[in-house]
Parts: sequence; structure tokens; C-alpha cells
Amino acid sequence: MSDHGFHVHGPHDHELEHATQHAAEGHAGGSGMINQIAMFTAVIATVGAIFSYMGGATQANAGLYKNNAAIKKTEASNQWNFYQAKSGKQNLSELAMVIVGEDKRALYQKEVERYKLEKAEIKLAADKLEADSLDWDRKSEEQMHQHHRWAQATTALQVSIALAAIALLTKKKWLEWGMFALGAIGVVIGGAAMMHI
Repeated sequence: MSDHGFHVHGPHDHELEHATQHAAEGHAGGSGMINQIAMFTAVIATVGAIFSYMGGATQANAGLYKNNAAIKKTEASNQWNFYQAKSGKQNLSELAMVIVGEDKRALYQKEVERYKLEKAEIKLAADKLEADSLDWDRKSEEQMHQHHRWAQATTALQVSIALAAIALLTKKKWLEWGMFALGAIGVVIGGAAMMHI
């Protein structure tokens, strides 16, 4: 080397500059990949948290609706027991009409008619309670179906995030594409859950 700006390269200087230049280019390309995966991971993690919350909410609703169905079923059963009690009383009154004298038959006939009317009202109430129970069961099943969709979407997003980590470590482009594909699948399944499909 000279003090006047004249510079002589040693044999290794050129290779060192070449390696440094390619490392910088590779680092810039890798940095782009790192930034892209980091941004994708942050977005997918946020969407996954929302999906997870929705999955928990639908599961809680399904349990609540199933509980309501059981309550209505119990109430319907109580009404049917009441109906059976009235039927027993009606049967006793009909038997009494046959056994007693003519002067008391009208009294038991009125009892029979009263029990028939009461049984009709009880039957209507029991049928309505059974219908309500079936409706709550249907709502519970719908919520569980939706819960499964949210869970599937969340799982796809979690696997996508795991692939992102592996892609960062291995710098494999096909893992990055797999990460994007699974993320998209998770979002689509989440959309299906949102639309109750």
C-alpha cells in the first residue's frame, strides 16, 4: 500500500470483499424473510386468539343450552307425572260412577269431565315444555358444531405459527409457503365458523 492512494490488493482481499458483499446481500434477503414471517406470525397469532375466544364462548353456550334443555325436559316430566295423577283420579271417578247409585253418578260425571279438561291443559303444557327442550338441544348442537369449527381454525393457525418458527430456523422456502397455506386454511375455516357453516 502507498500513502498516495495507490492500493494493491492481496490475494485474499478480493475473496474477503466478495464474501462480505454476498453475506450482506444474503442478510438483507434473510432480513426480508424474517420480517415477513414475523409480521405474518403476529397477525395470525392475533387472529388465532380471537378464534380461540370464540371457540370457548360457543362451547360455554353449548353447555348452557344443554342445561336449559335438561331443565325443560325435567319440567315436562313433572307435567306428565301430574297428567298421570289426574288420569288415575279420572279412572277412580269413572269406577265410582259404575259402583254408586244413580243419585251420585252426576257428581262423579262432573269429576270425570273436570279431570279431562285439566288433563288437556296439562298435556298442552307438557308438549310445549318438550318442544322447548328439543329447541334448546338443537341450539346446543349448533353451538358445538360451531365450537368444533373454531377449534379447527385455531389448530390450523397454531400449526402455521409452528411452521413459521421452523421456517425461520431452517430458512426453507417451502416451509414458509406451508406456513402461509395453513394460515389461509385456518382463516377460511374461521370464516366458515363465523357463517355457521
